[in-house]
Amino acid sequence: MAILSTETKANATVVTITEKRLDAKVAVAFKEEMAALINSGITLIILDLSGVGFVDSSGLGAIVTSLKLLGRKGDLLVSGVKNDVMTMFTLTRMDRVFQMFPSAEDALKSLEGK
Repeated sequence: MAILSTETKANATVVTITEKRLDAKVAVAFKEEMAALINSGITLIILDLSGVGFVDSSGLGAIVTSLKLLGRKGDLLVSGVKNDVMTMFTLTRMDRVFQMFPSAEDALKSLEGK
């Protein structure tokens, strides 16, 4: 069962998590699906978390793993983070690691001209 849906917009791929929670139960599937996307040549990803109400340490770790997998050949922007999820990003200082945007549209706008 796929937990990600993708949509290509401009030069980026918007990846939306279809689960309400990104926790230990779905983190492995998330990592596998993200790795498949990245290995297929997708290098500019906007991760839309607007439908996610909860992220635990394994979910956050899965997002970091995706960023590491992209390495220098791509970029992973995060959008639509709700308050409870943003708390996790802030506590772990991951809000300083990732480029964070209010919405996928804002993330797309930031990429114009790149």
